[in-house]
Amino acid sequence: MTNPTDPRTAPASGPRVAPVSGPRGRARVLGRTIAGLALALLVTATGSSCSTADDSTVGGQGDPVDRHGQDYAPGTLRVLASSELADMEPVLEEARKATGITVRPTYAGTLDAVGRIASGEADKSFDAVWLSSNDYLRLRPDTAGKITGETPVMVSPVALGVRPAAVARLGWDPAKVTWSQLHKAVADGKLTYGMTDPKRSNSGFSALVSVASGLSGAQSALTQQDVTAATPRLKEFFAGQKLTSGSSGWLATAYARRTDVDALVNYESVLLSAPGKLTVIRPSDGVVTADYPLTLLTSARPEAKDAAGRLTAYLRTPAAQRRITETTLRRPVVAGVEPAAALARDQRRELPFPGSRAVADGLLDAYDNTLRRPSRTVYVLDTSGSMSGERLDRLKAALAELTGDFRDREEVTLMPFGSTVKQGEVRTHTVDPASPEAALDAIRSDAHGLTASGGTAIYSSVREAYGFLGRTPADTFTSVVLMTDGENTDGDPAAAFDTFYRSLPAEQRRTPVFPILFGDSDRDELGHLADLTGGKLFDATHGSLDGAFEEIRGYQ
Repeated sequence: MTNPTDPRTAPASGPRVAPVSGPRGRARVLGRTIAGLALALLVTATGSSCSTADDSTVGGQGDPVDRHGQDYAPGTLRVLASSELADMEPVLEEARKATGITVRPTYAGTLDAVGRIASGEADKSFDAVWLSSNDYLRLRPDTAGKITGETPVMVSPVALGVRPAAVARLGWDPAKVTWSQLHKAVADGKLTYGMTDPKRSNSGFSALVSVASGLSGAQSALTQQDVTAATPRLKEFFAGQKLTSGSSGWLATAYARRTDVDALVNYESVLLSAPGKLTVIRPSDGVVTADYPLTLLTSARPEAKDAAGRLTAYLRTPAAQRRITETTLRRPVVAGVEPAAALARDQRRELPFPGSRAVADGLLDAYDNTLRRPSRTVYVLDTSGSMSGERLDRLKAALAELTGDFRDREEVTLMPFGSTVKQGEVRTHTVDPASPEAALDAIRSDAHGLTASGGTAIYSSVREAYGFLGRTPADTFTSVVLMTDGENTDGDPAAAFDTFYRSLPAEQRRTPVFPILFGDSDRDELGHLADLTGGKLFDATHGSLDGAFEEIRGYQ
């Protein structure tokens, strides 16, 4: 039986009318609104930051496109797409051969893309958007009117990928595990996991909603009362989160390095593609599902709308649906097409989303400031002589801006260095939930007082950061952020740091370094430091320094 509102059985003739409920979004910490965060992340998504999104031409020829979008050209469809859709490249090449339509995607995080649409910037550069979900778009009044229709192309539920040894240890039948069983295993200290940041990743937010809905027992749209009732169990569940990340790719890589993390929470398709064999568990009492709707912008030209219609018609043919499920391990949306062999056939009910934007905001704020583990971060800041003037001013401004994103209970250490760490200027502040502004004001004051002098002792300074963090408590996320504008000139060489790092106890080696390329810093030097420690390199040489710091927040 066909249900026109179910993306798995929706008819293929024309776009699906968007319903008006079911948000996927995020909230600024410390009481800021979702709109404020979308505006801040608009800077990241439009190229004035270190965004690592890969913009390219798929299904055609030409150089990589500029992150700001492209001019319209006949026979093309300019698409603002979720970054995980890069795996659709072979399917889109086949679509080009069949339809003559070249898709020109600009990749961005799903939730970051919402800011571009809300601001109207997407109207200038794109004809369509292709996100993992449109629920948040439909909720916001500043975006709902900017889309005219949507056609689901494939689906993938949020699930848990668990090491087979952990499944055996827990005695689980993967087809019958419930959210309550997962909660009990975590609360008993028998299961740990990694998850992306709900404020920056739709898979993270969908996972957050899945857990809240599953543990609250909500049968309809999630309410604030449901969230409040489930909060004690949610707090126990998130105590088991050992890894956080701004992207699914880095999360999988970090997970592969860790022997103390049992599972990942992400889309089923991502889990099945992750390194190493995972047992994928879709909780039997329900899931939240991404339906990847190709969606027209109201500003699109008539010829672009026609191109989108032909493209979606092709993508929903049985042959294309089979190619999609085999290539991406997402599930088909056209009746009669079997999922890839790796995908289980049994059905799951769809868990309810928050019933209002206020509930979504409250859930995200609770996650950031109450439910998740607090963070401990050392910011190792190059204040050598080469940073004097405009570069130091940019650093001060970036740190001042960053204070708006620090969470309750977070410990922040500023560790400036030149030829050595400037010990007299090292300051640590913890954001007290009762009076957060006290710590934030102090951090801004410390940042304003930074001065430039001396050489550049990168490795010695990072080594001191590890010494400062010491044997980190098990209930915190720890990281080191390194910002430098030059190559190492003083203190330990790279080889000495490598030896030091490898001599650390296993729990200390789990603290990653996130270097920021800035000024004249050496990409190879900093890339090696990130790779060695399990971190990630961020590039601010072609964008804003504050954007780089902001993007790292998803990994802390």
